[in-house]
Amino acid sequence: MIEVEQLAKHFVQGRGRHRHEVRAVDGISWRAEDGRITGLLGPNGAGKTTTLRMIAALVQPDAGRVRVDGIEVAADPMAALARVGVLSDARGLYPRLTARENIVYYGRLHGLSDAAASARADILARVLEMEPLLDRRTDGFSQGEKMKTALARALVHDPPNIVLDEPTNGLDVLATRGLREALRRLRDDEGKCIVFSTHIMQEVERLCDRVVVISHGHMVAEGTVAELSARTGQQDFEEAFVELAFTRRERDEAGDHSVTPIEEEGR
Repeated sequence: MIEVEQLAKHFVQGRGRHRHEVRAVDGISWRAEDGRITGLLGPNGAGKTTTLRMIAALVQPDAGRVRVDGIEVAADPMAALARVGVLSDARGLYPRLTARENIVYYGRLHGLSDAAASARADILARVLEMEPLLDRRTDGFSQGEKMKTALARALVHDPPNIVLDEPTNGLDVLATRGLREALRRLRDDEGKCIVFSTHIMQEVERLCDRVVVISHGHMVAEGTVAELSARTGQQDFEEAFVELAFTRRERDEAGDHSVTPIEEEGR
């Protein structure tokens, strides 16, 4: 389980009189349950990646806290991260190493022996349907092959929690479908707590048990796809998202002049 409580992160941009504070994340709270896929949904710049980086202890929050299975990340990051697998948008594979070697290397960083990490790589290769890739150098891999290798690397220590930052970026249709199936298996067969950020509606509709909508650093809505659609009175979830995540002025500037039944709620 991942719990986010009143989390906040501010950045200062510019210099001198042009300095200004950007509230990337401003007091958001939500919880991701075991055996569920929770989607962090929002437009570009909403604060999704900053939130995930705080969960992964890559960025220190200015306020609030993150707990992973009851362990506070800021207080004991090593213990918390031992229970989390993180897949960032930047895959970061070592191109001269094989897929197996990339996976085993991360397994060693998590305290596994060579033999245990290699055995885990074999298991993950079957789960992610990447067995033909396992002993090939990753230099020249397609985006889908890189994604599978990076996901296996994130799962090598068998963490109960998985965090993914826009995992389908750059993937074709077949690779995207393969990733969806892998995440469903990890949820249904292994009971993993999965959190992923996206701005793609189809991913949310097809995968998520629960959705957290973020806009301008604030959490503006939380619920299932059906609940959020009902809240806005929209049958099309994309329309529901637009009403939840954008102010009327933003919608007007984009050419959407529809009247929303929850105008400005929660902002």
